[in-house]
Amino acid sequence: MNNVILQEQRIPEPALRRLPWYLAYAKLCKANGDMYISSTQIAHDIAVDASKVAKDLSYVQVSGKTRVGYEVNLLVSVLEDFLGFTRTHKAFIFGVGSLGGALIQDNGLTQFGLKVCAGFDVKYELSGTRINHIPIHHVDRFLELQKQTNTEIGILTVPVNKAQSVAELMIDGGIKAIWNFTPFRIKVPETIIVQNTSIYAHLAVMFNRLTDIQV
Repeated sequence: MNNVILQEQRIPEPALRRLPWYLAYAKLCKANGDMYISSTQIAHDIAVDASKVAKDLSYVQVSGKTRVGYEVNLLVSVLEDFLGFTRTHKAFIFGVGSLGGALIQDNGLTQFGLKVCAGFDVKYELSGTRINHIPIHHVDRFLELQKQTNTEIGILTVPVNKAQSVAELMIDGGIKAIWNFTPFRIKVPETIIVQNTSIYAHLAVMFNRLTDIQV
């Protein structure tokens, strides 16, 4: 019987957020030539409670061997597939400023299955240019290109005062998931997936914690 069975139950978000940590660690172990790793070893080296590691991996049902642990190659393969990193997901970037431009330059995104097909901006002077070989268009061309490519993911890196209106434009054009890098909490229908990744919010938490330990 195959010892890898992906469960149909919905995985809790905290556990889902930890799975890429385990994948990164397993890849390091694979590069070092390790054949097996235990949940205790994973927990110790990435500072996560061992019971959480075992519970999190139970959602993808990777069976470890008693007193040996998880087979590294299998763990890497299963986690990459479960997290969607082995499939290609097309995306558009909206807002080609410093952050949007940096994301377009990041070739590492393709290693995790995210293919940025184009960037959009309101500045006409950017239209027709390319960043990292990826074409930049005026936002007026979004609907046209969306129909051609059927892209489902929109990456939002516009100024705060434009975040809601651009999000609505995305949704009207057929975008089903928004990766929001702005500090603005956009409002969307329940059928739209939003992942908020505000670097400013994380920066605020870090500054606050830094102040706490200095007191």
